[in-house]
Amino acid sequence: MTTPLDDSRPADSWQLPWQGGCRCGQVRLRITAPPLLAMACHCTGCQRMSASAFSLSIAIPTAGFEVTTGEPVLGGLHGDSHHHFCPHCKSWMFTRVEGMDEFVNLRATMLDDHQWFVPFVETWTDEKLPWASTPAVHSFGQLPAMDAFPALIAAYAREGAQPPARNAG
Repeated sequence: MTTPLDDSRPADSWQLPWQGGCRCGQVRLRITAPPLLAMACHCTGCQRMSASAFSLSIAIPTAGFEVTTGEPVLGGLHGDSHHHFCPHCKSWMFTRVEGMDEFVNLRATMLDDHQWFVPFVETWTDEKLPWASTPAVHSFGQLPAMDAFPALIAAYAREGAQPPARNAG
């Protein structure tokens, strides 16, 4: 799933680094690399784990993702997807998928500043609740084919929502 980011947007336009954490603050994160993709997942597993119609996530290159405080614990189903939670407040924070070590799927709302986030891709729409909708540009009944990801990542690098510029001074 790795692909170079499009040069049309400088890396500093992402306003990195980002900070984030769980609801209680015992687990804190630092993001230092631009995201690969922003997503909403409508699968029934995400519906149950998020207690919502869908989960929101942002794929962060592994090298640009760091837990700076605390020790997340595994939760959810214990299969190929390793869902990490705060041990105290039980916030579902991020997921690492076995065999896909290039990225971490961070729950977008774990970022301290997440108001800018807009899903670019939505997945598992075959399982979505009838009333649930997102502004995602690309929609898939299940997961996109693996060979579709390089084009989606390149399109997100060019067209995806970014944080607003920080005020100087």
